[in-house]
Amino acid sequence: MACVAALLASPALLPFPSTASSTATSSCSCRLRSRPAVVAHAPRQQPRGRRALRRFDEVEGVSKKRRGIGGGASGAAGSQASSPRRDRGLAVDFKESQVAELEDLEEDKFLNAVVKVYCTHIAPDYGLPWQKQRQHSSSGRLIGNACSAFMIGDGKLLTNAHCVEHDTQVKVKRRGDDKKYIAKVLARGIECDLALLSVENEEFWKGTEALSFGRLPCLQDSVTVVGYPLGGDTISVTKGVVSRIEVTPYAHGTSDLLGIQIDAAINPGNSGGPAFNEQGECIGVAFQVYRSDEAENIGYVIPTTVVSHFLNDYQKNGKYTGFPCLGVLLQKLENPALRESLKVPSSEGVLVRRVEPTAPASSVLRKGDVIVSFDGIAVGCEATVPFRSTERIAFRYLTSQKYAGDIAQLGIIRDGNSMKVQTILQPRKHLVPFHVEGGQPSYLIVAGLVFTPLTEPFIEEECEDTLGLKLLAKARYSLATFEREQIVIVSQVLAHEVNIGYEHMGNQQVIKLNGTAVKNIHHLAHLVDTCEDKFLTFEFEDDFLVVLHREEAIAASSEILKEHAIPSVRSSDLSEPYVEAKNEVQKTSEDFGESPVTNFEMGIDCLLWA
Repeated sequence: MACVAALLASPALLPFPSTASSTATSSCSCRLRSRPAVVAHAPRQQPRGRRALRRFDEVEGVSKKRRGIGGGASGAAGSQASSPRRDRGLAVDFKESQVAELEDLEEDKFLNAVVKVYCTHIAPDYGLPWQKQRQHSSSGRLIGNACSAFMIGDGKLLTNAHCVEHDTQVKVKRRGDDKKYIAKVLARGIECDLALLSVENEEFWKGTEALSFGRLPCLQDSVTVVGYPLGGDTISVTKGVVSRIEVTPYAHGTSDLLGIQIDAAINPGNSGGPAFNEQGECIGVAFQVYRSDEAENIGYVIPTTVVSHFLNDYQKNGKYTGFPCLGVLLQKLENPALRESLKVPSSEGVLVRRVEPTAPASSVLRKGDVIVSFDGIAVGCEATVPFRSTERIAFRYLTSQKYAGDIAQLGIIRDGNSMKVQTILQPRKHLVPFHVEGGQPSYLIVAGLVFTPLTEPFIEEECEDTLGLKLLAKARYSLATFEREQIVIVSQVLAHEVNIGYEHMGNQQVIKLNGTAVKNIHHLAHLVDTCEDKFLTFEFEDDFLVVLHREEAIAASSEILKEHAIPSVRSSDLSEPYVEAKNEVQKTSEDFGESPVTNFEMGIDCLLWA
């Protein structure tokens, strides 16, 4: 407990000094994937019926109703400001007092460190993977329809990852300036929804001052959110208090990390903007809100502990490597009879129900083990650990404090015997990824059959109804059994005489080529390239068979490409030689398990992934 309290009480250690940074403002309204009930960006088709968390800029319209600022009192003052008021011989000039207040406000350096971000996005077209969708901008006709960022020193800015997703051009503008500067995206943290920007133009940084980071706040502490939300073009300041601090689902990254819940008004455009304490220190980054008919004023801030992890990770590795995890499905041990049957002597520990085959922990943990400690910190029966002095927090918090490649020591009970084991922590690898690395999907065209890996963006774009229950079940319940495993599907067939009879295929998984199991799309390309048989025989799910003359299939490729204006038969990443990875051997396991592969679909509160 002392270790955790000391860790959380210490200020966030950030690699960039809080000197010489820039001022500006931004608001966000870029189009990004939504998560149930949580808002963070523009609406896409929701892939899974999850929670009501959404990124801020995920709105479909803007109300034309404008609210008066300051209420009746300010309105009265405004009406009197046109002429001095005389009271008992004393003349009071309201104009002069207002100007003085504005001058005082201008001296607030923390406002000048917030900038506005304008991003142009070009998202991939997952149905036609050789091209991209139409370009769109996060700064459209709607006033304030952009994002926010702020200066952290060393010529760098911090914002949300969803603000610059699929970016092709990023520009930033300082507060009170009419000039925009080109910014470069240095790193994106998908899980933590953070991105690091740099501006090389020295003129942008003249007269600026970076923000300083503060410690994790306490409940009921005052918080001020600054950014460029829709409804206006200038900087916006809203105030509230800290309502809750706990491990929170992150909509953009589909991950569970520490989050700060606040009641300050935050709207589309606040994304990427800082939240301040009463001392003017940045205590986090605004990134999502909770939308529900039964709740109001629930916004979320990424705390400095998560920001520190992201920045230290980038400084240490020169890139973002991610937040590691154990890769185990845990069950809470609240029931005394359950603990007794497992020979757990006290009210502690969590039960291991599944271990991901690709996780390093699979070599030291097994189903039925009870984890009672993590690096010497006791784990409670509700999967919580001590947090600060009098609080408890989800067990996932401890793993999120580690970095990829770190070693963790676990105290476990196996068959009534206590023991210590060590495991390496690595970021989780999903069989069906939530984001496509590099931003462009892989594809392979063979005789008009378009092969591509199954991903969550593809499912969103295609709509779940067109995929079939079995393929969706695999996406929701299957774990990768070896490194680099993928579900490869035929998304469509480009009609040609060489593929007569197969042209109505779509969204079906390919299992084998000429009797060899397909491991991933790169492996499939390798099998096609090295095949010397007369026929290419593809075996699909549900025993569907496709047989093609190999030479005719190769000869037809140029005609198909020309007719459909496709630049190449494969994506550039498949042009590299295929290298067999270590341990790339399919393990025997159930086709798909009984529990969802993420916490977002988990219907039982006593089960959770860590």
